[in-house]
Amino acid sequence: MPLLNKTTSEASEATSHDFSRLRAALTVFFALDGFVFAGWVVRIPAIKEQTGASASALGLALLGVSAGAVVTMTLTGRLCTRFGSHPVTVVCGVLMPLSVALPPLTHSALALGLVLLLFGAAYGGINVAMNSAAVDLVQALRRPVMPSFHAAFSLGGMIGAGLGGLVAGHLSPTRHLLGLALIGLLVTAVTAPTLLRYEVPKTPAAADTRAAAPRGSGRGTRGLVLVFGLVALCTAYGEGALADWGALHLEQDLDAHPGVAAAGYSCFAFAMTIGRLSGTTLLERLGGTRTVVGGGLLAAAGMLLGALAPSTGVALAGFAITGLGLANIFPVAIERAGALAGPSGVAAASTLGYGGMLLGPPAIGFMADWFSLPVALTSVAVLAALAACIAWSTGRTPAARGAA
Repeated sequence: MPLLNKTTSEASEATSHDFSRLRAALTVFFALDGFVFAGWVVRIPAIKEQTGASASALGLALLGVSAGAVVTMTLTGRLCTRFGSHPVTVVCGVLMPLSVALPPLTHSALALGLVLLLFGAAYGGINVAMNSAAVDLVQALRRPVMPSFHAAFSLGGMIGAGLGGLVAGHLSPTRHLLGLALIGLLVTAVTAPTLLRYEVPKTPAAADTRAAAPRGSGRGTRGLVLVFGLVALCTAYGEGALADWGALHLEQDLDAHPGVAAAGYSCFAFAMTIGRLSGTTLLERLGGTRTVVGGGLLAAAGMLLGALAPSTGVALAGFAITGLGLANIFPVAIERAGALAGPSGVAAASTLGYGGMLLGPPAIGFMADWFSLPVALTSVAVLAALAACIAWSTGRTPAARGAA
């Protein structure tokens, strides 16, 4: 018996060590995703000037990211099922840095849109693959660590945006994004062996989680999954809008220096990182519904301040408040969808959420041409408030309370 207990203890320690290594590797990929994406978005004003695109033409070009990502998202789930989410994450971890170096090589809105199709495909693929791997690991750990992965994405975005602000006045977009590509490939080469070596076993804990999830095929369950996906879409719309248009708003409407303008997304990402790092504690104290409702209302107020501010400093404060408000809404929406319908619910809500992040920027571009960029950015506040209303409404239903 002592020998058996010792063997079991050693096996448990080995499994825990493997999980720790996997968690660290996945965290690096989430951070890399945010880093590369932010590096691209802070150079959008310079690339807009380089291509001579109008706001609506730039919006159409940015639609290339959305189109590429949506197509890839519909295929990535199947690829993960066939080949595993870890290998797909690694492949996308190579393709995304390579594709981010292409936009500065274009000199027209059409060419920019075409290369952004490739970037969007890689971006959509790595997000679905990473989240699939993270969901499996969370189920195996039986700990609510999903916010920590999204915090890594936000931290990577903050660093990428901050670095972009520092080099904006010294490096051309071509050299900057080529440097990001080299960094991304190096990080993937160092981290990929860990991700490829370890797999998450089908533990009893994961099986219990799947069994406990409501599996009904009724319209009520499917409808609630779509509702939580809509909440994720409303909030991710704001993240995408600030990523692609925040710097341009500061530079064009408030006459901010390019370096200061690039810091706008950094402020947003930093605040979101802080919010997500404290997300588990917040959820334990307030619950999912109160966290989402409060966050949505806070984000709405912050975005109104950021969009309509008369000065750069006030706008930056508004961006930070928006980041704090939006921080944990997306993870809560994904968690509730998974509780209702298991992994299929997670996939559906994630796709809707990232669709909002990718479709938001071109929508902002069209509204900016029709009205103005500040007015267009107030749509972020409207959707954040809508997410709060939806969360309050669904949180009062028995099914939603059971999922919380």
